[in-house]
Amino acid sequence: MAEVLAELAAMEDPKAREVNRRHGDDHGVNLSSLRALAKRLKTQQELARQLWETADSSARLLAILICRPKAFASEELDIMLREARTPKVHDWLVNYVVRKNPHSEALRLAWSADPDPVVASAGWALTTERVARKPEGLDLAGLLDVIEAEMRNAPDRLQWAMNHCLAQIGIEHAEHRARAIGIGERLEVLKDYPTSPGCTSPFAPIWINEMVRRQHGQ
Repeated sequence: MAEVLAELAAMEDPKAREVNRRHGDDHGVNLSSLRALAKRLKTQQELARQLWETADSSARLLAILICRPKAFASEELDIMLREARTPKVHDWLVNYVVRKNPHSEALRLAWSADPDPVVASAGWALTTERVARKPEGLDLAGLLDVIEAEMRNAPDRLQWAMNHCLAQIGIEHAEHRARAIGIGERLEVLKDYPTSPGCTSPFAPIWINEMVRRQHGQ
């Protein structure tokens, strides 16, 4: 543990920390270097738990990479999500750990209804994955109802997650595509989001149309 923390400290880059700070994160470790360290350490569940308990974001990102996702109880993951102070730790925890955990569906349902918008955003992220990979049993029309009613005034993190779900429904499910595009056009969420050259806008109508065009090779 001490050796790993010392190695993380040695990897600190003030410039990287400043760039990350602009996005709400507080780690200063290059993520490629972090992944290389995780590859060397391999899976170590107990070490991962110890790293998480430090509350340091770099240590927690490393913990996520070396943990055993299926080993966590649902109560543990709920606590960890609420402890995940920064966007990167939050996103990695949901994508790399919760999605691979047998309790992911129960957590998706619980988190989606949580009054904390950051916790709710995790529920929507898990819902977006189901829209793409396992939509059976989802009420897509009902999801669009909620998005239409709540997305415009949702806090930033929750709004972003709901918008992603909106786009995914439009991309993956042709029968709901026109409605998804219409909702995006009416709400105008992220319509003016600055997008780098070569990247697709997160504005749902543009996002949906571009991904569908790619899928059909047009």
